[in-house]
Amino acid sequence: MTYEKLYVAYLVYFNRDRDYFECHEVLEELWIAREHDPFYKGLLQIAVGLYHFRNGNVRGGTILLDRAAGKLQDYPLLCLGINLGKLVAEAQEYVRRLESYEAQPFPYYDLTIEIVDEVLAREVEAASPGITPNIPQRRGPQRGRASYHK
Repeated sequence: MTYEKLYVAYLVYFNRDRDYFECHEVLEELWIAREHDPFYKGLLQIAVGLYHFRNGNVRGGTILLDRAAGKLQDYPLLCLGINLGKLVAEAQEYVRRLESYEAQPFPYYDLTIEIVDEVLAREVEAASPGITPNIPQRRGPQRGRASYHK
């Protein structure tokens, strides 16, 4: 099996760069191309939830991570080459902690999507050098196409 180029780019931006804004950009394009597949929407929302919380928006982070976990929890634990069960459990734990953030604040932390398929791992590794990190990371939409389209 080969994986969608945009999905691979999402994983590079998520795990290597922690660039959740760019994760949203690439996965939204795939989500639209795949007729609004809820799986891609859920992965997109994980990135957006982390983006919001990292930027101080606790409410936005809570809402998006909760929606993402709700969308993804009924998929197989291992899905599309990743350990989805682990990701969903971590998102649910994040939501639980964010819901009591005011009383018990904690520092932001990243999540990592565990790649369990060797083919996907090789594709991510092969694509990584051709995907230029955004330094500094973008904070909003910009014109132009990113390097994952090349």
